[in-house]
Amino acid sequence: MNIEQLKSDLIEYAKSIGVDKIGFTTASPFEEMKNRLIRQQALNYQSGFEERDVEKRTDPKKLLPEGESIIAIALAYPSKMKNPPAGKKGERRGIFARASWGLDYHVAVKERLDLMEQWLRERVPDVSVKSMVDTGELVDRAVAERAGIGWSGKNCSIITPEFGSYVYLGEMITNIPFPPDAPIENECGDCRLCLDICPTGALVEAGRLNSKRCIAFLTQTKDYLPDEFRREIGNRVYGCDTCQTVCPKNKGKANWIHEEFMPVPELAKPLLVPLLNLSNKEFKRKFGTMAGSWRGKKPIQRNAILALAHFKEQSAVPELIELLKNDERPVIRGTSAWALGVIGGEQAKEALLEALQQEKDEEVLREIGKGLELLGRG
Repeated sequence: MNIEQLKSDLIEYAKSIGVDKIGFTTASPFEEMKNRLIRQQALNYQSGFEERDVEKRTDPKKLLPEGESIIAIALAYPSKMKNPPAGKKGERRGIFARASWGLDYHVAVKERLDLMEQWLRERVPDVSVKSMVDTGELVDRAVAERAGIGWSGKNCSIITPEFGSYVYLGEMITNIPFPPDAPIENECGDCRLCLDICPTGALVEAGRLNSKRCIAFLTQTKDYLPDEFRREIGNRVYGCDTCQTVCPKNKGKANWIHEEFMPVPELAKPLLVPLLNLSNKEFKRKFGTMAGSWRGKKPIQRNAILALAHFKEQSAVPELIELLKNDERPVIRGTSAWALGVIGGEQAKEALLEALQQEKDEEVLREIGKGLELLGRG
């Protein structure tokens, strides 16, 4: 078997199925990443969504003992929306992060990896492979960096010369000893825009993220949002792009390449008030194909309430009062109480005072107290 030729042919095939970048590296352990992850755990900076076993995250042979190399791929996604709908008073809109526009990337990237697996099996019958996208054990960023897809930016994203950091990553461990590609030079230089502009200070230093402070993580949690972050969410209902939108390497990278990733404007920038009363069935029908739907409707609805508070949207007060009175979920009732306090007005005050007499949940009662305190300050 001519491995150099196989590699060349695979690169051509990958491009033909919509893979925008492909790189190869060895299946040797990622020692530097291992040390970083151990440090992350010691600092309690992990989100909790990751694989906890550091060995599995950094040693490909723990996942495929006969592994010899790793194939890394990247698919570019859009950074700009054509004809974005504008929010206005009475019709406020939220925003999903760009990585959740269009079809769920887990599906799209996995489809490409599956096709590549099939292609390899047809040519190398005894091939062994293990593919993964985002939720797999390996750290996608470490694989992509070593395989020459891009460099690891100070904002903890892989930055490619062609598409900026707007790329989805995936990888495949294989027992075929493909020749590795060289990593590319880090071009961040002295720039620290992403570090300086992070709304919550989650980027504690170049290349180190405190996930628990990251808005992208916070918007995916299901409990009450800690008070210090509530006003930083803005109108984000899922994810955060701030550290990408300020990056000079992303300037001019629209990446209108794959039709499946092009956003449906009314879904990517949805009206906030209609989000509040969606049933599970309606939510799945409307948003189910987007990556941002994976945690269900509750975090999206909580974030929509916070966004309405951000806008001080008076027209939403009746809907928020309805949630405060009748929603079965304490987090939604409590967040609505806080939002009513931020928005203010006599109607909000009356509703909070009434809820204070009727509510039984202690945490919701605390949120009602916060709302009344905010009204008092107003």
